[in-house]
Amino acid sequence: HEDDLRVLILPSGPADELATATPMFVHAISRAEERIWIASPYFVPDRPVVTALQLAGLRGVDVRILIPDQPDHLSVYLAAFSYLDESASTGVAFYRYTDGFLHQKVMLIDNEVATVGTANFDNRSFRLNFEITAVIVGDDFASEVERMFEDDVSKSRKIETGEYDRKPWWFRFAVKLARLTAPVQ
Repeated sequence: HEDDLRVLILPSGPADELATATPMFVHAISRAEERIWIASPYFVPDRPVVTALQLAGLRGVDVRILIPDQPDHLSVYLAAFSYLDESASTGVAFYRYTDGFLHQKVMLIDNEVATVGTANFDNRSFRLNFEITAVIVGDDFASEVERMFEDDVSKSRKIETGEYDRKPWWFRFAVKLARLTAPVQ
């Protein structure tokens, strides 16, 4: 009440009559004009989210995705590589957090909107699990999220273009297999 923030609490889950997570994230990404910064431990998004991120990158939005460098689920870790490679030419930048395991689920849109919640950027969170996301509109809160994100990126390494192509053939094969299971990850 003191800060007069506008907040939307968005629950989502398999019992919902209409899907809410994917449309909310796609809408937020599509509305971004300056930046979209995302931190998620599991990055195995569905096609609409990937397309929205790629289009944002192509229209000049600063798109940064922060994911862990230390996996806790090998198949999710491997599947994420296919999205890195697929989005590299669209201006989407990926960072691997190297200071332990990253488990935050945060998105920053421009300088005013942030989301914080339990939803990962994966199909399980968008369709199979019960999740909750707070969408907060306010410059001060967005600035706090920005500082947190910048601190985490300083403890990360940027994934370079072509990094995936330099991996051994068996690693690239494992990535392709993991991508096949993406809808249930």
